[in-house]
Parts: sequence; structure tokens; C-alpha cells
Amino acid sequence: MNAPPPKPFAFYGRVSTEDNQDPESSRSWQLTRATTLIQPHGGRIVTEYFDVGQSRSLPWQRRVQASVLLAALRDPRRGFSAVVVGEPHRAFYGNQFGLTVPLFAHYGVELWVPEIGGPIDPDNEAHELVMSVFGGMSKGERNRIKLRVRTAMAAQTLLEGRYLGGRPPYGYTLRDLGPHPNPAKAADGKHLKGLIPDEQTAPIVRRIFAEFLSGIGLFAIAEGLTANHVPCPSAHDRARNRHRSGIAWSKSAVRVILTNPRYTGRQVWNKQRTDEVLLDVDDVAMGHTGVMRWNPRDKWVVSKELTHEPLIDDATFEEAQAILHRRGRGTGGQHVRQRTRNPYVFRGLIYCAACDRRMQGQYNHGDAYYRCRFPQEYALANQVPHPRNVYLREDALTDPLDSWLASAFAPHRIAQTITGMADAQPLNQPPTTGTAAQAIITECDAKLERYRAALDAGADPAVVTGWIAQTQAERTRAEAELRAIAGATPRRMSRAEITALVTALGDITTVLRDADPADKAEVYRQLGLRLNYQPETQTVRAEVDLNAHRGVMVRVRGGT
Repeated sequence: MNAPPPKPFAFYGRVSTEDNQDPESSRSWQLTRATTLIQPHGGRIVTEYFDVGQSRSLPWQRRVQASVLLAALRDPRRGFSAVVVGEPHRAFYGNQFGLTVPLFAHYGVELWVPEIGGPIDPDNEAHELVMSVFGGMSKGERNRIKLRVRTAMAAQTLLEGRYLGGRPPYGYTLRDLGPHPNPAKAADGKHLKGLIPDEQTAPIVRRIFAEFLSGIGLFAIAEGLTANHVPCPSAHDRARNRHRSGIAWSKSAVRVILTNPRYTGRQVWNKQRTDEVLLDVDDVAMGHTGVMRWNPRDKWVVSKELTHEPLIDDATFEEAQAILHRRGRGTGGQHVRQRTRNPYVFRGLIYCAACDRRMQGQYNHGDAYYRCRFPQEYALANQVPHPRNVYLREDALTDPLDSWLASAFAPHRIAQTITGMADAQPLNQPPTTGTAAQAIITECDAKLERYRAALDAGADPAVVTGWIAQTQAERTRAEAELRAIAGATPRRMSRAEITALVTALGDITTVLRDADPADKAEVYRQLGLRLNYQPETQTVRAEVDLNAHRGVMVRVRGGT
């Protein structure tokens, strides 16, 4: 009598940076646990989905491999009839199980979990209760980790004055303080770092405080530094500030220096926090996203003792804060959160061609404008040619821009536009390292098939499992290398992919004509729109990513 064919399974696992685990070893033990569960029932893993660097708090739809798995459920030719999870704590967080398992039930795919001892029965209340408990435990574990880490960092700052990472403030550089006090980290070669005055920039910090206390204003200080050819912070450290022009000193840069208590020789932590806010208030199942926000000054953690050489004394720093408060506009180091009360269609998309900075939105008499006030924020001693104020009225740009986009995506021209978008892409030039990594993955897949065949033929499971773990580790390394190459190397999109993206946007002509400002702004962002306003000629250069018509000049009125 012939034995029944093995039941095909897909494996899902996850490891994140929170766990401080090696992804290869974590994948191996999760896979071993899953294999141990299904082998006695004639199961065999035929495909794997393993998320690396994905937080458990992300819902399955937002995890890379989990979302691919959910998409595979819809395919009748998926090649597997069940999914096995190696560790439920890593797979489900909070209420994610209740939001995910209905999809498995709908498509007739079993979900196996070691803690259940087999497949989950969607109609079994005990199974649902057990998985809900695991989701709650997973959430509690993550919260405890966050609490322990934050408490430890606060204590290390307050009592030890330890430097906890991040870029050193302007005026300081980093020095090596020897091996890390944690033996495991020291064995890994990690060292503690500390702040030491930078020979070039430390005198500039002292100059800024001295001039400010003598009555010189923020803008005048910035003017003097620029006139003396002193590089501003972003120009001094170009490696960390490639996104900034570094043209000149600004008032905000001077103010940040004046309000930083690190210059008194004390370590500071918790100036910012990460709040988790709903990604979509209309779809709670999409989970949360992290938003960086400034803490009020009374929430900062400042070391009790001096931890590095001060550039100014406490009295100088406190006097500077008092002056900022007396002037009424200084925040004394506190960052006041400002909300956008009015919608801006081109928010973050319009750049001033004179200084290459984003233009700021401003409502005037009920109409939306975009302005650039470079001369009022940045020093002019470097003689940057820039009008005192640059204004651009929003409604002067929307009509000609929408007409241009509508003509390009009109039904009778959309095929021509898609062809132009495809032809405008650079040619693919896959690096040789990528080809080698792909060859390793192919070879590993062949080995895994042979090892699984050996298991089916009765080979020693302990020996074969070791071979499988070693091969999977090698495959994981090759996949990581391939992902790194893919992230750094642009890939040509096929005509079908471009067509799918354009189709997903819907009828662009109708959307642009009838949409409210928020929806219209979303269409612009999805098109990769960038607008460069040239104040001298009062023209806007509109660029759409991968569009053959990029560079069209649109004439606008009302610019100054």
C-alpha cells in the first residue's frame, strides 16, 4: 500500500532588532520547532516566509514577508494547503490573531501552531482564547522591554553620565573611553564613547554665547559667522547633512546651540520621544506608526555630575535662557508643536530654485500661498542672490499643472505616456555580486530539496536537520546580500508594472477635477511630483518621476 503524499506547508517566522538575536539562528530554531510539529502528521515545508527586522507590533499587512504570504492565500495555485508558525509570540501581537485568522479560514488554509499541537479551529473558543492570550503576552513583553530599556538609559544618563549614542553636538567630537562595561558587548568589540571639544568648532560655540550675552541678536550672530567664512553645522559635517544645503548660518542653528545644556559639561537624554499613533484612523487594523516628538524641558534627563569638558559655565547658560525668555519669542529650549490648520495641496512638494529649500505654506485672506523667506532666516553675508520674500499663490499653479497631468494621462494618450515612462528609465545593469548571490540561493534551494527527499526516504532526522539549518543559514546570508544590492541599485520597471501603478491611481483627470485638497495632494505624492519655482522668471518646473514629459515649464502668475 502506497503511503499518502506529504501535506505541503508554508512556514512563517519573524525576528526583529528588538530581540537582539542573530536572524540565522532564530530562523533555524523556529523552523525546527515548526518541522517537529508537522512531521508526525506527514507534513513537509515547501516554502518559507521569514520577516527580518520587522517589529511584532506591525500588522501582517505591513510586514514584508507576511504580506506576501497573505497575498499567496488568494492564489489557488499557491502550492501549500496549510501554514505553520514556529513561535506565536513572534507572529501575533495584541489582537492581530483575531484580524488575521479569518483570512486563513476564508481561503481554506489551515494555520498550525505548536502551542495548540496542530491546526487551529476557528470555531473553537478555547483555541481563540489561547491565541488571544499569546497576543497579549507578546504585547506585554514588548512593553516591558521598552520600559526596561528607557529606565536603564535614564539611570545611565542621570547617575553615570553615559553617552548613549547619536551625533555629537556642534562643538564636540567623539573619543574612545575603552571597552564596554557589558562583558558580552566588550567581547563583541564594542567600546564606550564620550564627548571631547572639537578644536575647530568649540571656539565658535564660546563665541556665539559671548556675542549673545553682549546683546547681539541671533541674525546678527549668523551674519557675522557667515561673513567670517565659518562653516555652519551642516557644512562642517557634510556626511550627516547631505540633505541640507549648508549655504550659510541660520537663526535656528544659533538658537539650537544657545539652548543645548550639553555645553555645560553635562549629559542630556530624553529630549525627544517616539509616540505611536494610528496609521489610519479609519482603519485601526493597519496598526500604529512611530512619530518623533519633542519633550518639554522638565522631562529631559540631565546628569548630576560633569561628564565631559564644558564649553561654557552654568551661569552663562542660564543667563542665555533668561534672555531668550525675556524676548518673548524664545522657547528656552522647548520645541512648541505647531499644527497645520489649513490644507495645502502642494505641501512639501514646492522648492525655491534660488536656495533649493522647501517653500512654506501660508494662508493670506483665505487663499493658500507658498513662501520662502531665506534672507530673514539665513545670513546674507555670503551674498546668495535671493529676493527678500518669494511668494507663490496655490491656485495660480493648480489649473495649469492639472491640465498638463490630465493631458498626459488622458485615455487617448495614456498608452503613449506609459511607453514614455518605461523608455525613460535607465538600463538595468545588475552587478556581478547580485548574480553570484542568486546562484547561491538557487544552489541552496536544490540542496534543501535533496535533504527533504532524504528525510522522506528515511534518513536520520537529526543529521539531515543539521544540514538543512546550515543550508538555510547560507541562503539567508545570500538573500540579505541580494536585498542590499536591490536596495542600492535602481531596477527598471516593466510596462506591466507601470500600467498597474497608473491604473491603481484611477482616472487621474477626474480625480484632479473633483477631488478635495487632501485627495489631490495624495495623487501628487504618488506621482512623485516635485515643483521648482524660479522667482526671477515666475515659472515652475514640474517633474514627475519616470515621466517622459518631465521638465515641462508652467507659467504662473502672482509670483514675486
